Amino acid sequence: MTNILQNENIKLRALELTDIDRLAEIANNRKISINLRDGFPFPYTVDDARKFIMNFLNQNPTTIFGIEYKGEYVGNIGLVKGKDVYRKSAEIGYFIGEVYWNKGIVTEAVNLITAYGFDKLDIIRIHTGVFDYNIASQKVLEKCGFTKEGIFIKSIIKNGKIYDEIRYAKLKDEMRL
Repeated sequence: MTNILQNENIKLRALELTDIDRLAEIANNRKISINLRDGFPFPYTVDDARKFIMNFLNQNPTTIFGIEYKGEYVGNIGLVKGKDVYRKSAEIGYFIGEVYWNKGIVTEAVNLITAYGFDKLDIIRIHTGVFDYNIASQKVLEKCGFTKEGIFIKSIIKNGKIYDEIRYAKLKDEMRL
């Protein structure tokens, strides 16, 4: 494994082929898919999980991680580096299985990967867009020191309905050391 990031409660590690069935199990949940882009399918099948994991095996550097909680694979978190004039920025994305919600896991994972992005990936800005109804994700980002930069009014469509997108970002010089 290229990188392992961890604290006393969670570990972020490279995805493994042994994660395929578990990923399909936890990701096949409408409550998860409604908060993610349409590229995240529902229903989420073993074939979807296999394709996803195969795309990110042997990354160097690792930018998409499996999240482990108490030794169990519970979800994914990643940074997608920008290109061209955006090459010093990255977009963060994450999800965990529903049974693990409200345990502080994602907050810890966001803090770990944010520090990693700033320290190891030569990134100075990490950002994301959150659907307006996803209050839990907004709270996670705010707990992690991300700043609400703006609201993109009626900018997304999900399941046939129009929603606002809340944009958040954190800058490297805002990291608490």
